[in-house]
Amino acid sequence: QVQLVESGGALVQPGGSLTLSCAASGFAFKEYHMKWYRRAPGKERELVARIGNFGVATKYADSVKGRFTITRQNVKNTVYLQMKELKPEDTAMYYCSAGSKFFESDENDYWGQGTQVTVSS
Repeated sequence: QVQLVESGGALVQPGGSLTLSCAASGFAFKEYHMKWYRRAPGKERELVARIGNFGVATKYADSVKGRFTITRQNVKNTVYLQMKELKPEDTAMYYCSAGSKFFESDENDYWGQGTQVTVSS
């Protein structure tokens, strides 16, 4: 069956770095665009970063631009989110998602269970 398993979340100090991973299985990973979302307590879900199926096209939320980098390795069926200069406002549950559309999500997208990132001193 389809699985997206996020890992790498942790407690990190402000200014620190962290890399999240999302391992995919059960579908043709290289045909899907991948996205990282986050949801902080009391806030709406935010699309943080996306990457095209070939790993060339990327797009970032203004809130993370210049600090986060999304990459993927199709041979490993894995997408990554490298995060640096972390701020307390980056604290959230981070989810990866796989979909057929690069600019939007729909009801057919696959979702992982999330990994918690907490930025605090």
